[in-house]
Amino acid sequence: MSDQNSLSSGPRPLSVLITMDVEEEGLFSGQYRRRNPGVTNIASLPKLARLSDELGFPLTLLCSHAVFTDAAACRVVEEMRDRHGAEVGAHLHHWSTPPFESAEEFCQGQPPRTDKIDRGLLSARLESLLAAGEAFQGAPLTSFRMGRWDLKNVLFPMLSEHGILADSSICPLRAYKAGADHFLAPNQPYWALGRETPFLEIPITQIPLLECLPGLWQKLFADSPRRDSFHFLAALSGSPFWHGDAVMRLCVRLLRLRRSDVLCVFWHSTEIVAKGSPHVPDEKAVEKVLGRIFSFFTWLRESVPCRGMTMTGLYREARAAEDAGVSRYPDRAELAPLPGDW
Repeated sequence: MSDQNSLSSGPRPLSVLITMDVEEEGLFSGQYRRRNPGVTNIASLPKLARLSDELGFPLTLLCSHAVFTDAAACRVVEEMRDRHGAEVGAHLHHWSTPPFESAEEFCQGQPPRTDKIDRGLLSARLESLLAAGEAFQGAPLTSFRMGRWDLKNVLFPMLSEHGILADSSICPLRAYKAGADHFLAPNQPYWALGRETPFLEIPITQIPLLECLPGLWQKLFADSPRRDSFHFLAALSGSPFWHGDAVMRLCVRLLRLRRSDVLCVFWHSTEIVAKGSPHVPDEKAVEKVLGRIFSFFTWLRESVPCRGMTMTGLYREARAAEDAGVSRYPDRAELAPLPGDW
């Protein structure tokens, strides 16, 4: 049986979201520079233009404050938006977004978790990021991701109050030490603040090999650091720096069999530049990963009923369906009362 026939039984065409953390260099080195971090990697974004121009998958570019305040980086992002249909959203690196609480050039060690930061200071940094984004865009930004997947559900109202319509900060099957617990989060969109509030959570697609496994793993390792090892052992995604082509394709097949209709993938802007991350030590590695990206999305276009979508585009479609009395995605309260920060 062909891929086309075996994968076409889902309820709707697969909505494919390619989300990118567009950000400064150096984060994979463990250094967190506060002021004037380098953003030369942004010049490589046009390498991905084929995804939208030839394959029909527009990018959602979630940009950090450092990107919005660099003229050269802004010109590249503008090109991706105006010539290649990208959506521009916000990506909060709170450690490198003013106002700063000290004059130090680098954070001392790892940046504090968001729930350890004064709420007023965190809100001021979010406002600073969104103001820089609006100055670039000429309109408010409506899509968002928190840096380091460090978003607890208590912060959803803050995002909504600042005009965010679509968030993608939830990473299922991950549980970070001293950070957010997204382990049992759903892999499909949901109305995080209820259907009456215009705020759609769009988790990164990461699914278990078998649907029963996360619950069993949770029971075995609920209070153990080993819980996060599930991500490396029995999880599948369409993200090309986490998994190879075969696993990415299997992820899509299982999504369709499980009647899911959204595939949300991500990577970092620094991961398509030589020496930008440990995954890409040289140009040969860059070419290899770009080949994997284009191979996968070409296969997806040819084998699966699908369409490209931006984050705010998915929100607007889902909101319109709700207004017409069609519930495409669940309310958070309708989901099982499972533990976690989602």
